[in-house]
Amino acid sequence: MTAPDGATEHDPACSTAHGERPGPDTSDRALVVVYATPLGASLVAWGRELGFDTTLLEPDPGSVTGSRRDGADRVVHAADDVEVSAIVDVVVTDHHRGDLGPTMAPLVRAGPRSIGIIGSPRHTGPHEAALADQGVPTELIATVRRPIGLDIGSKTPAEIACSILGGLLAERNGKAGGLPQPVTPTVDA
Repeated sequence: MTAPDGATEHDPACSTAHGERPGPDTSDRALVVVYATPLGASLVAWGRELGFDTTLLEPDPGSVTGSRRDGADRVVHAADDVEVSAIVDVVVTDHHRGDLGPTMAPLVRAGPRSIGIIGSPRHTGPHEAALADQGVPTELIATVRRPIGLDIGSKTPAEIACSILGGLLAERNGKAGGLPQPVTPTVDA
């Protein structure tokens, strides 16, 4: 940006984008990704890049292979091994798993900052019956978000991960998400 006298104005946002100053404090960000899926791999890798402390929860140790594990700060195989607090966002990346209820129930009961599961809002999510079968009260089941992420027309696991992480960041930053409205520059006369 150039000032009227021809000097370049200092924009703090530009300094952050160019790596000249640190970004925001991210010590209050934790992400638990449930299931080692292609979507889960993108979420843990990008989540870590965005400053989240990432945990991959996969009950089936045989499913945790190379790229599906690489981005996570830690990998656990039981929900009881996950520390859940008010700074934790939980994303469940598969709604067809037979262990959905036993895996999700302890996480829902623990009261994370947010918990969401992928799936279409056009029909009842299978997590509802799976959680009810585990004795989770209706009011806690209602805290599970579905769908999750920003509505950007996602089609691939990477696009879905981008949508979910963008939504989490927007919410954490008190923003609605989406593109800002155009601003007409003013010219000093």
